[in-house]
Amino acid sequence: MSLTLTTPHTLTPVPTATATLAPREQEALRHIAAGRTYLQTARTMGLSKHTVDAYLRRIRAKLGINTTAEMTRLAVSLGL
Repeated sequence: MSLTLTTPHTLTPVPTATATLAPREQEALRHIAAGRTYLQTARTMGLSKHTVDAYLRRIRAKLGINTTAEMTRLAVSLGL
């Protein structure tokens, strides 16, 4: 029986992630990572909750992230 080691799934490298995200996407990510709801984030940013949802969907698509926990982890690693 042979064992094969694989590397665990890792997040996108930090420099690439910051270069990929627009400033408003980074701001929305910062609010969500701080534990705010979509509505609280929208009010703070002066947007509708649908726009915040669109920003976060774009972040997920750009970086291959599926969950809010992964987004929060990314925000922490980016220093947001």
